[in-house]
Amino acid sequence: MTQTSVRAHPTSSSGPSGPSRRGATASRRGILQLLGAAALWPAAPALATGDPQRIRWTDLIPNGLPYGEIVGRGFVDAEEDVWIPEFDANGSALNTDLDGAYIELAGYMIPLELTADGVTEFVLVPYVGACIHTPPPPPNQLVFASSAVPWPQRNLWDAVLVTGNMQARMMRTDLAQVGYTLETTYIEDFKR
Repeated sequence: MTQTSVRAHPTSSSGPSGPSRRGATASRRGILQLLGAAALWPAAPALATGDPQRIRWTDLIPNGLPYGEIVGRGFVDAEEDVWIPEFDANGSALNTDLDGAYIELAGYMIPLELTADGVTEFVLVPYVGACIHTPPPPPNQLVFASSAVPWPQRNLWDAVLVTGNMQARMMRTDLAQVGYTLETTYIEDFKR
């Protein structure tokens, strides 16, 4: 956070004891107005400082909610030969403790935006083939990630470790509804 200093300037109406009381009041009023405006400004994501918090996919589920309770039975679409999961409200429950956290999470990349230099937007999924060969996991198990630095188009079946600032926020992509967004600061191959 940038620190701004405010300094009173003497005015022509200064008396022998320094600036007039009127000038000091205006400065206080201005400071109070600035503070009031700052309180209404939307909170910015936490800046990437220090070491990221290493999280697991189960950490995306709110505390006390077992993974088994986020996926319903679903049904088999015999015509398409796929299993269609049904998610209850638990599948959309987000861990708001991660909102604004600087994290790192391993997963698999499903590209959404490609350039000649590589992938710039993707959905990070917990297992290989999710959303491609199988129906998507619940929203609280999907992370939309964007990167200013493209990730080279290598083998997209390999796991990556993604670091960045996370927001707990539902959004719809062309692929699925996701529960989290991540502004990446670093992507690397995941090594166990």
